[in-house]
Amino acid sequence: MSQTMSREIRLKCFPDGIPRESDFEIVEVSLAEPGEAKMLVRNIYMSVDPYMRLRMDLRRKFSPFSLNQTLDGASVGQVVKSKVRGFDAGDYVKSSMGWREYFLSDGTGLQRLESNIAPIQAHLGVLGATGMTAYVGIYEIGKPQDGETVFVSGASGAVGSIACQIAKNIGCRVIGSAGSDEKVAWLIEEAGVDAAFNYKNVNDLTAELGKHCPDGIDVYFENVGGKHLEAALEHMNVFGRIVLCGMISHYNETGQSEAPSNLVTTVGKRLTLRGFTPSDHPERCGQFYKDMGDWISEGRIKWKETLFDGIGSAPRAFMGLFSGENIGKMIVKVGEVNS
Repeated sequence: MSQTMSREIRLKCFPDGIPRESDFEIVEVSLAEPGEAKMLVRNIYMSVDPYMRLRMDLRRKFSPFSLNQTLDGASVGQVVKSKVRGFDAGDYVKSSMGWREYFLSDGTGLQRLESNIAPIQAHLGVLGATGMTAYVGIYEIGKPQDGETVFVSGASGAVGSIACQIAKNIGCRVIGSAGSDEKVAWLIEEAGVDAAFNYKNVNDLTAELGKHCPDGIDVYFENVGGKHLEAALEHMNVFGRIVLCGMISHYNETGQSEAPSNLVTTVGKRLTLRGFTPSDHPERCGQFYKDMGDWISEGRIKWKETLFDGIGSAPRAFMGLFSGENIGKMIVKVGEVNS
């Protein structure tokens, strides 16, 4: 019986601070021929995401990864051989079986991909959990209205860039922060935000934000935390809404995080701060795919991808999230697309 050799990435030790390549190891495993009601899938693209860092910290109580076990995450692949009803060889599928080249499955948790409105890797980004996160955060949590001001931190990232454009499609004035002049240029020229600034070139983040939001902020889409949250609080309008999507500036901390010094302003301004995950709102999925499909077809949503090549590059791609190497979605190309 033939075997399929697959390389996989495992967590060797929990990172202490910023992840290092030595925290991971690559191993080769042998997969048997798929038996009855099983199929063999070859991954083509896999996602690396900031939330994965939270799963590498036992203090976070965030469904931690296990040491010396293959990591997991979103991926898209192609069925090589199948004995599972509803899945045929050649089908493209989305799964949570990333960080590996091949895997065996009985079909549980796998989604056949039939949409041809974008390349298949877009199902990891704009048409995947990334896009859904931005969509739910804007519509369910922030609920901006036409004419309101929306500030998005980490605006050139995978979620932030989509959140900016959804808010623009609603009719909002959108301000974004990013970590390089190149990212700021993309936000203005391609994503269509009204203003953006490079926070790394700013001495006083609160003052800089005030220049771009003279009438205050109605909705803050939070991806960074720390000084960004403190600056946004200073400029929030009464009854403003803060969408707590992520706080990447805190993920590699080894000590206790400090709260914003002006958190007390949330009381007088009657602010709403709410965290969420897209899985909280499965009822939004149908409308999300319809709206996103329409916006893509109409050219009203643009996206960028930062691509690393080969399963062995996955740890470096993941580490790159915390040094700002990505514009848009960070993706690892694991294999080739077969027609």
